[in-house]
Amino acid sequence: MPLRTQNASSPAQTSALWPRLVLGSTSPYRKELLARIGLPFETCAPRVEEAAQPGELPRDLARRLAQAKAQDVAAQGSGDILVIGSDQVAELHGQALGKPGTHERATAQLQAMRGQRVLFHTAVCVVRPQTGYMGTRLSTVTVVFRQLSDEDIDTYLHAEQPYDCAGSAKAESLGIVLLDAIESDDPTALIGLPLIATSQLLREAGTDPLSWRTALR
Repeated sequence: MPLRTQNASSPAQTSALWPRLVLGSTSPYRKELLARIGLPFETCAPRVEEAAQPGELPRDLARRLAQAKAQDVAAQGSGDILVIGSDQVAELHGQALGKPGTHERATAQLQAMRGQRVLFHTAVCVVRPQTGYMGTRLSTVTVVFRQLSDEDIDTYLHAEQPYDCAGSAKAESLGIVLLDAIESDDPTALIGLPLIATSQLLREAGTDPLSWRTALR
């Protein structure tokens, strides 16, 4: 499986006691977030179609895709591996908003969201095949957008070009100026990987992050 190490510590250093930690994503945002925990990990791109199923609710779509990504990457590996899969879906008036991909679609998304309360559902799934463990959590963040002018939207999009982000706004950078409020129990969820939920799942899977960090010293 095509894995890439994302931490200065080699996973082989603790393989006798700890599983290989694999992030089932190539997202730079999720890599940066997981690196905050300070554990050695690798990355692998999941082979998952991200289209919604007929009648599927946005939060259910996020859960299903997070699970599918974790399971797909786990199936590509061998030995004792611990795989993290995650997905984020924005919801406006009950409808899912995906990654815009283009300037025109991003403009339409932000025009629809101005002055509105938008839900960002971020699901995370942890799979450890050797023990049969699979756990999933969903973190939902409510974001209140300002009454943005067309000029505001155009200026922001040309500056940030957030075409790979669900909802067309990067709250961790310039996108914060588009907002009036953020309501969340996990500030990392909006960026793409809820670290509180991820840490809970790692503990459930038998790998406490603090103990793991201690073993790396």
